[in-house]
Amino acid sequence: MTTQEAEQQIVNGLESGERLLWAGVPRQGLVLRSSDALVIPFTLLWGGFAFFWEFGVIGSGAPWFMALWGIPFVLIGLYIIVGRFFVDSAQRSRTAYGVTDRRIVIVSGLFSRTVRTLPVKTLTDVSLTEKSDGSGTITFGPTHPMAQWAGGIAWPGMGAYWSPCFEMISDAKAVHAQVRQAQANA
Repeated sequence: MTTQEAEQQIVNGLESGERLLWAGVPRQGLVLRSSDALVIPFTLLWGGFAFFWEFGVIGSGAPWFMALWGIPFVLIGLYIIVGRFFVDSAQRSRTAYGVTDRRIVIVSGLFSRTVRTLPVKTLTDVSLTEKSDGSGTITFGPTHPMAQWAGGIAWPGMGAYWSPCFEMISDAKAVHAQVRQAQANA
C-alpha cells in the first residue's frame, strides 16, 4: 500500500468536520526484527528436529500414523522458519495509519478489514521508539509482556497482545509530535 492509498482509506472514514493531519504506512517488504536474533535459532532447531524426525519415520517404514503425526510439526516448522516473514509482510502491506484532529486511526487486516480508532483526548501513554535513520514505532498504551516476547511474530491470535501502534513508520519523531499536538488541541 502506498501513502496515497493509505490517505484515501483514512479520508473515506472521516467524520463530518474532522481533519486529517497525517497518513502513512509501515515499512513494506520482508523485514528482519531485532527479536529475530533469538527467534531464528529456535525456529531452525524446531524445524530441523521436525524434518529429521519426519524423514526418519518415513524412511524407516514406521506405521502410517507416525508419519501423519509429524506432518503438523513440519508445517509449523515451515511457517516459523519462512512463512512468518511473508505473512508479516502481507499484513503490513494492508495496513494504513492516520492522525486526525480527533483520533488515531489504524486500518488493517489480512483477510478482512479492521478499523481501530483511539480518541486523542483520552490517550494517556504515547511512546516513541526511534531508530538512527528516523524510522520507528509509536505505541498507544502500555505494552503487554507477551507482545515483547513475540517480537512481531505473525502468528494467529498474537494481535490480542499488541498495543495499538504505528509500526515501522518513517520520520517517527515528526509523527509523534503531530500526535502530541493533536492531543494538546483536543
